[in-house]
Amino acid sequence: MTSPLFHRWATALLLLLALGFAGGAQAAGRERLSLDEGWLFHRGDVPMPAIKGHGMSYQNGKANNGWGAAAADFDDSGWRRLDLPHDWAVESPFDRNENASQGYRARGIGWYRRYLQLGESDRGRHLELQLDAVATYSTVWINGVVVNRNWSGYNGRNIDITPYVRYGSDPNTIAIRVDAEAQEGWWYEGAGIYRHTWLVKRDPLHIATDGLHANPVQQGGRWTVPVEVTLESSDHVARDAIVDVALLDTGGREVARGSARARVGALESTVVRTRLNIREPRLWSLARPELYRARAVLREGRKEIDSTEVQTGFRTVRFDADRGFFLNGEHVKIQGVCVHQDHAGVGVAMPESIWEFRLRRLKEMGVNAVRFAHNAPAAEVLDMADRLGLLVMDENRHFNPSPDYLSQLTWLVRRDRNHPSVILWSIFNEEPLQSTEAGYEMARRMVAEIRKLDPTRPVTGAMHGGLTTDRNAADAVDVVGLNYQIWIYDEYHRKHPRRPLTSTEDTSAFMTRGAYESDRQAQVMGSYDEEPSSWGNTHRDAWKAIAQRPFIAGSFVWTGIDYRGEPTPYEWPSASSFFGAMDLAGFAKGAFWIHQAQWVKDRPVVKLQPHWNWTGREGRDIRVMVTSNAQRVRVLLNGQPVGEQAVDPYQMNHFQVPYAPGRIEAVALQDGKEVARDVVETSGSAVRLVLTPDRPALAGDGLDAVPVTVSAVDAQGRAVSLAQDKVSFTLEGDGAIIGVGNGDPNSHEPDKAHERSLFNGLAQVIVQSCRDGQGRLRLRVTAEGLQPAQVDLALTTVSGPARVPVVEPTTPLLGWRISPPSATRPDPNVVLAENDMNSWGWDEPPMRRGPEAAAFRLYRSSVAVRADRNDGRARLRFGSIAGKAEVWVDGVKVGEKTGTEPAPFAVVLPKGKSQRQVTVLVEAAPGQPSGLWDRVVLERGSP
Repeated sequence: MTSPLFHRWATALLLLLALGFAGGAQAAGRERLSLDEGWLFHRGDVPMPAIKGHGMSYQNGKANNGWGAAAADFDDSGWRRLDLPHDWAVESPFDRNENASQGYRARGIGWYRRYLQLGESDRGRHLELQLDAVATYSTVWINGVVVNRNWSGYNGRNIDITPYVRYGSDPNTIAIRVDAEAQEGWWYEGAGIYRHTWLVKRDPLHIATDGLHANPVQQGGRWTVPVEVTLESSDHVARDAIVDVALLDTGGREVARGSARARVGALESTVVRTRLNIREPRLWSLARPELYRARAVLREGRKEIDSTEVQTGFRTVRFDADRGFFLNGEHVKIQGVCVHQDHAGVGVAMPESIWEFRLRRLKEMGVNAVRFAHNAPAAEVLDMADRLGLLVMDENRHFNPSPDYLSQLTWLVRRDRNHPSVILWSIFNEEPLQSTEAGYEMARRMVAEIRKLDPTRPVTGAMHGGLTTDRNAADAVDVVGLNYQIWIYDEYHRKHPRRPLTSTEDTSAFMTRGAYESDRQAQVMGSYDEEPSSWGNTHRDAWKAIAQRPFIAGSFVWTGIDYRGEPTPYEWPSASSFFGAMDLAGFAKGAFWIHQAQWVKDRPVVKLQPHWNWTGREGRDIRVMVTSNAQRVRVLLNGQPVGEQAVDPYQMNHFQVPYAPGRIEAVALQDGKEVARDVVETSGSAVRLVLTPDRPALAGDGLDAVPVTVSAVDAQGRAVSLAQDKVSFTLEGDGAIIGVGNGDPNSHEPDKAHERSLFNGLAQVIVQSCRDGQGRLRLRVTAEGLQPAQVDLALTTVSGPARVPVVEPTTPLLGWRISPPSATRPDPNVVLAENDMNSWGWDEPPMRRGPEAAAFRLYRSSVAVRADRNDGRARLRFGSIAGKAEVWVDGVKVGEKTGTEPAPFAVVLPKGKSQRQVTVLVEAAPGQPSGLWDRVVLERGSP
């Protein structure tokens, strides 16, 4: 018999558990932890069982009864372990039978699972699972409970998982089914959890995700920052708090402060507002992108319970119907490009450092604006645009004001409305309904929702027709976006003189990097900018039409960088586009140099094309294009003048040069003086390889990645622009090769490999550090018949973001049925009728019964036995059983507890079926409580 003191201790312990250790519930501060490590992945669907019979149908309707891979106890022991971000489509081979628009890569269905352990100190906190983007449709379960469904591969989700989790020893199960058969775009979209995942822990009273809005405005020459802070509470009672807001300059110095009080009811939200005044702030501009940070601190009395901050900047934007775009009151011609979000080697699972590499390359080309087509970019990419001084046209994916899709639009605006780089919201691209009254009404509703959240920025839509109807979407937006319609520029402006206009998409011309003759049979396009699409124009003609019309705010060239899918104008074997000014690896095509000459104003530019290896064409004219922003250009061959021309700033300059091996030069002249020179030489055969990293070092945080260019040179060190050698890579140190590419739109070589062929002299390998990487990485490249090369990359010690620890799964037994008490011993193998859902109760451990007059009860559960626990050594461990007990598995008695005191107990689980039934017969001591007082878990046995 147990003592009264024991009963009081046990009762107090259970009460503390029920209350969640109130001290731990008040843990202060916000934690945002990376959840990218340690996921388990299965490619292909895991079929749900057919729902048949009353019992199974009844269970199927219950909250926590996820079937198959959604179940908390599903056996995923054979799944692949990986870290996110992840794109499984880029791992696939090319297949002619797959969708051309998706780059002939299989997509299909995939599953991800992750185990998450939460300590008792997390009990009472608000817990949020953040998924930055999953391609394409997806469903999320927590411990078998479906908690979220999403209908886009581009929007992020912030899921309150607080009601569904467990604390203590048993990890929680996150299961995500990804349906990438669903398709939103007509380009390569990838497949899987391709952006970051996070676990955010906060006080029950907290600042909502994306809940800080601090967008500076200028009124009457004075600058203010209207601040809105959205507070949410998952607490049980109303609470009072104070919100303090500070504005910090680039050096971290506080330049303004405000505060407001709030009372937030249980399970409610509220918005608090304050206004910061600042005199003579440093303005964000393209040349000097000055940034500030707004920081909000939520306090209860003197105690800080939550905080967050956003990046912001002071600037004004204005679109004028006659004179185009103005930034801070100064006229700026938008020199923009459209880009998709995939890159050579990595698909859409692109490290931030590769995005930063791409944006720097675009800046080098003279780009001052980016349209992320046709979807929300990663949040980190907008941070980069802010820092680099790039304007952004932020585009919504779905033209649809119905609730599901409108929520995607409002999510985009809430997330991005603080960024000074964002100058335009775009609600659609080339929608068939754009010319109709329905399109107008849809646009009107979407614009209204945007203005509720951000009245400071104009809204546009990219229209490729429908502008001449009586009522169309252009009537609902602030800036009319024109795709390709050069012929309508003047007429539309004349008919609608008060409407600002911009090109939202133009050009669509084809080039193959390094090729200077089109070969339709080989599906190769020359790089002289003479291959426009049937609907588009050359780069030169498209920009000329825009540059010569002040009322057109600017250009967004289709495209800045090649992308997979939409392999226009050819299909198989072409698997990616030909549109880019750069290829898929970020190597420059002819259009890069054309736009650099058109757009760069702060330095002299001159570039000579093509290569100068034309063996067999001696004495025959070779067309030479020179692109420059100088006044005149002169061409020399082997030191002798060939010709000189005044620069044509739109069409560029062309010379017919009789081919002779040697050295051809282009000289840029300003006021008769040389200001720049470009040289191309005839090369010999390749003799050695060269590795050129984008940077000499990378952070050892497991996130940073560096693209390394591979090229070949001849005996004199001259680039061999026609080399096609296959090269192989090895890497030493704390890192990995995560992808390879060469920019060839017709190549079917794998992206995930340690080898790649040079294409027209170039290839790229992407190297990523490991977590806690130290020392250096040594990359080595070899090729048959060529001297190898190697390069060392320093690893700087960086901790990276705080991470959620990776834990191994346990198999807890939950969902127990409990018989009524019985005075006589019941049959442990009694069979319940399938439709009997009520004679036995339902519960989960801890289960404490009594004291009761009738001594016997049966407890029954089922367990899915993981393959690594079905070896005859696994143990069913009971944290505490009160009373005598017998344990039966599938009708066979496997163990017996003879003592009546509450105590741990364990039995060996015999090897058998993967699905087992466990029944525990408990006999209470007279006048004593009984039951399963603690967790029950199936553990891996000792070898």
